[in-house]
Amino acid sequence: MEIFLRSRVPWEAGPNLKEMTDEVGIDFDRFVESIGANMTDMEMAREFGVSERTIACLRDHFYKKGLGTTVGQD
Repeated sequence: MEIFLRSRVPWEAGPNLKEMTDEVGIDFDRFVESIGANMTDMEMAREFGVSERTIACLRDHFYKKGLGTTVGQD
């Protein structure tokens, strides 16, 4: 007996990190580099001219969801 699995198309579960950084006026590449440089939320907030809470939310998204939010399977 053969079993055929139906292919499911991936979908977006919300905005990706690039869209989120663009929305608050932060350069995406510099944001990722700052995380890689182990900058604190306070340092990044000062660098980008936003609140520490904004940085914390973006950082949380980065660690929990990565750069994108595509889910599902092919």
